[in-house]
Amino acid sequence: MPYRAPVSDITFCLDHVVGFDRVTAHDRFAEATGDVVTAILTEAGRICEDVIAPLNRAGDLHPAKLENGVVRTSPGYGDGYHALAEAGFMAISADPEYGGLGLPHTITTAVNEMIGGACLALELSPLMTQGQIEALEHHAPDAIKDLYLPKLTSGEWSGTMNLTEPQAGSDVGALTTKAVDNGDGTYAVSGQKIYISWGDNDFTENVVHLVLARLPDAPAGTKGISLFLVPKKIPDADGNPGVANSLKVVSLEHKLGLHGSPTCVMQYDNATGWLIGQENKGMAAMFTMMNNARLGVAVQGVSVADAAYQHALAYAVERKQGRTKGETGTIIDHADVRRMLMEMKAETFAARAMALDLAVAIDLATTGDGAADARAAFLTPIAKAYGTETGIKVANIGIQIHGGMGYIEETGAAQYARDVRVAAIYEGTNGIQAMDLVGRKLMDGGDAAFALLDEVEAAGGEFADVIRPMAKALRKTTEDILALDMEDRFGGAVPYLMAFARVLGAHYHAKAAATGDKARKAMAQYHITRLLPEAHAMMAQARCGSAGLHDLTPDELAA
Repeated sequence: MPYRAPVSDITFCLDHVVGFDRVTAHDRFAEATGDVVTAILTEAGRICEDVIAPLNRAGDLHPAKLENGVVRTSPGYGDGYHALAEAGFMAISADPEYGGLGLPHTITTAVNEMIGGACLALELSPLMTQGQIEALEHHAPDAIKDLYLPKLTSGEWSGTMNLTEPQAGSDVGALTTKAVDNGDGTYAVSGQKIYISWGDNDFTENVVHLVLARLPDAPAGTKGISLFLVPKKIPDADGNPGVANSLKVVSLEHKLGLHGSPTCVMQYDNATGWLIGQENKGMAAMFTMMNNARLGVAVQGVSVADAAYQHALAYAVERKQGRTKGETGTIIDHADVRRMLMEMKAETFAARAMALDLAVAIDLATTGDGAADARAAFLTPIAKAYGTETGIKVANIGIQIHGGMGYIEETGAAQYARDVRVAAIYEGTNGIQAMDLVGRKLMDGGDAAFALLDEVEAAGGEFADVIRPMAKALRKTTEDILALDMEDRFGGAVPYLMAFARVLGAHYHAKAAATGDKARKAMAQYHITRLLPEAHAMMAQARCGSAGLHDLTPDELAA
């Protein structure tokens, strides 16, 4: 079925749920007028529907390939990439000094959702480049900025980030890639990296890698990691791609989904690189890129959820099966099918609103708003985990609505589930996000958490009497979590995060319902009466901590 870009749904969230007008009220973003935003979202939606969406199935059926050391991308991907680049969608929020539009990150987030809904495998490429641009803007010396940022911003060059190694997954501090000072301002970088999304392609002039490596005699662990910029081709005196650097794609990893996205094993053999940021401070620089990517990954979950919902809805209104009491004679008249569709739509709305709420907080933080900065930090792990879990859940329900046909690849329903599954793993697994939430994000004594709950409890509307008690219960649970040692916090971290997502989701739905729109009220009613009660069980699990989790030995678990 044709993909429909959710321009109106996104615009509704911006106008009525997340308070985007607070961003545009600042001089920094004065150019993001209503007309400008509408024009950008409308054009992005058109390109996604007409150019990008047709590539989704083609990329799944005809994956990227490595031929004689050269990556060959899926049919049409180059055309799709260039359509996005020419429209300026690679760097909506980048610094205008280097060719960016300087618009709020919220707009980038909205556009990325539509690109991901149209073709998630291709959307990964601009997402990586956007993160690299932000890292270089904050941490690179001026000479690097002047050379690389215009090329990355225009889309002539693309960017990646290289963290993971075969022996060092989430434990980045265990990496062994090394960098040796060449004495001329460059470094020789050697080592192997895995899971490098879009580590190479055949449609940009150059691919620029940000690589974590360890200098000689650097401290152990993450405190001894530095960040290096390592281009595929070393720019010449005129800034054009010159000689090939000593790096290569060893192989492409065979993935469950996202077949159109070449995920590379990269080998660096004394490759020429430049230090970004300070020595042994590479994680601080890389986290600039990773935090950007965590919001981006949350949005990928929303992207797939929305696309899977559209696919399932189109099937439900056409498929005739069994007897129904409705007028259509198709399965959409079955109560259980309606339940599944309502759940898909309610979860997708809540996850979208949360991602846009986070994006608004990030934009406000750039204006010096300390409260917004704290809000953004606290929302990041919740948005990433809930957004990606929503993508997985909704895609799975979509298969169920299709019945047996959902399990048949030709219908396309299964691709959504395969493509989105990895989103709960990369940029920090959802378990790591939850541990970050109950650990680092509660180091303020719960101030950021309580500020969000204050907002929820103060809200009025017809659903306040249901939501407010749940928010108060979550406040008490937060206080209980703060009293636990870290091991017990970690044992209940995931259900605590999901309970917070449930309460915030209800809050967003209530704000939408307050507009008086009949459909929004119906969705709020569904979420608040059927999904919000799950938070009670989640909070009970969170308070259990780690009790019982280590009662069985490995041998007993295997028995």
